[in-house]
Amino acid sequence: MYWEEEEKRDPFEVPDDIVDVSFVVSGRMLPNDHAAALHDAIVSVLPWFDDEPGTGLHLIHVAESANGWERPSDPDAMMHLSRRTRMTLRLPQHRVEEARAALNGAELDVAGHSLVPGKSAVKKLSPLGTIFARYVASEQPMEEPEFLDWLHAGLADMGVKVKKMMCGKAHDLRLPGGPVQTRSVMLADLTPEDSVRVQQQGLGPWRRHGCGLFMPHKGIKPVGKEAEKQQFAG
Repeated sequence: MYWEEEEKRDPFEVPDDIVDVSFVVSGRMLPNDHAAALHDAIVSVLPWFDDEPGTGLHLIHVAESANGWERPSDPDAMMHLSRRTRMTLRLPQHRVEEARAALNGAELDVAGHSLVPGKSAVKKLSPLGTIFARYVASEQPMEEPEFLDWLHAGLADMGVKVKKMMCGKAHDLRLPGGPVQTRSVMLADLTPEDSVRVQQQGLGPWRRHGCGLFMPHKGIKPVGKEAEKQQFAG
């Protein structure tokens, strides 16, 4: 008889070299499409933001955005901020305290609207196997099958073997140089190591304008039901 036990692995410890910094914000409203304006406001306070590897900007969403899968139809319409609204930056660890100090109390002009970051909290990236990005931009517009092939190739270049992924409908963001096509993307059944790797590196261009940044999700089954109900309006 030959019996080989499966080798035990040490629990995966999430590294903290890249983290999310979430700021409480004060403000009344912002336009739905605020990617370029918020980026410019951040750079006015953090001039190193565009040149520092590992930085990224999460666009601001409110409760009506349905976890990011339902997109507002009018980019110029206003979304009303609440006490729960947060502004989140993805930053390398060595820039965290500098960013927190510079942004705390700074009045940001976002497309003519005042946004004032306040207290902040630092969060490690998540080892969960299901992650999603509200906006992933490719270098050029693509139909869904081509876009999925492009995603698969990008993940393979990272050394990530993806088993499940799905994307939403195309949605344009107004970025410098003109409209950029994006899609929401969900990846599932990732190992903890691969999940963190994708969150650290992101996918596609425009990460400092809110694209290509992944965050944890509660799971693919609830999202699948929601996506079907909303015709996956991402």
